[in-house]
Amino acid sequence: MDVSAYMTELGQQARAAAREVARSATAVRNQALLATAQMLDAAREQLAEANGKDLEAGRANGLDAAMLDRLELTPARIDTMIEGLRQVATLPDPVGEITDMTYRPSGIQVGKMRVPLGVIGIIYESRPNVTVEAASLCLKSGNATILRGGSEAIHSNQAIARCLKQGLAEAGLPETAVQVVNTTDRAAVGELITMPEYVDVIVPRGGKGLIERISRDARVPVIKHLDGVCHVYIDSHADPEKALNVAINSKTQRYGTCNTMETLLVDREVADDMLPLLAEQFTAKGVELRGCERTRAVLKNIAEATEDDWHEEYLAPILAIKVVDGLDGAIDHINRYSSQHTDSIITENYTRARRFLMEVDSSSVMVNASTRFADGFEYGLGAEIGISTDKIHARGPVGLEGLTSQKYLVFGDGHIRT
Repeated sequence: MDVSAYMTELGQQARAAAREVARSATAVRNQALLATAQMLDAAREQLAEANGKDLEAGRANGLDAAMLDRLELTPARIDTMIEGLRQVATLPDPVGEITDMTYRPSGIQVGKMRVPLGVIGIIYESRPNVTVEAASLCLKSGNATILRGGSEAIHSNQAIARCLKQGLAEAGLPETAVQVVNTTDRAAVGELITMPEYVDVIVPRGGKGLIERISRDARVPVIKHLDGVCHVYIDSHADPEKALNVAINSKTQRYGTCNTMETLLVDREVADDMLPLLAEQFTAKGVELRGCERTRAVLKNIAEATEDDWHEEYLAPILAIKVVDGLDGAIDHINRYSSQHTDSIITENYTRARRFLMEVDSSSVMVNASTRFADGFEYGLGAEIGISTDKIHARGPVGLEGLTSQKYLVFGDGHIRT
């Protein structure tokens, strides 16, 4: 295959399709989403068969447990994909929304209209459900998309792509509005991120190495986050039962996700009481604990945490624990080591909660809630195209509004500038 020619063809088709999708009615795009949901429901057996091929190949190629977990399409995850499509179809369409209309002293009227970005390239690893999430949000927000999944999920992604094409055709939209790259050649990524004439923005979802490479080499704007070093801080004013439940859930609900807690911070005033309770439950769930000197003074049988541990996104049943000197110590640690993804405080003190919300510089900051909620579906976005820790355009889970921009509108009645 001539990868360059192939990707150019996809780009040309996506650019043409983007114009059709942008001018389509909301009802038509919703019809495509609902039809795709029906196609996925009817194709459960084919999806499971395709996913089985990917899982078998992944085991043979030595994929670790976290990667295999991300790759697997369980019946529950298929249900979630279907529900996500239906939820996105019910969300308000941001395209065409006009805001901030004001009259200027000159007599002209100025406002803003929300418009699609155009063609969005998505590059991701392992998780085939991303194919549906990304496609649904791009389509609802009036964009075309080119999806390049990881080679380990090629069979699953192509099976999902067939459902997407059927859904688009059912609604009378071009099948090229959503295109899933059908080659595992890595050169396809290099082509996709250097086609500004066809692609308006790139969203990478994957490991730190992938995102660093794309950020370095792309000639197209990138919406990204590098990793998820997420923290939970147990304050001295925390309710112990809440603290225990939130900390355990933040780490063990799923290990291989970017919103999983990787470092637990405990106020020194409650460390002697909380740490043994936490260690008992983490150990029962098979989590390896690594602690600072003060943590190890209480939990004498755990490994020592090194400087590298505070930077680490484990994506595995490993947890770093640090005893800190109050709220100031927690905020200082988080702002030094956090990847600005998601950080949570457990406290019953409103003043301390407010300080944490104001001073922790992350895209999602939480009070008395598990970091695992940092997700587009849980935030009511229907699904997410990714998490952004950038500070320009979109931040946090990127949903429909994050996939649009605004242009100025000016209304006059023969007005001229003097």
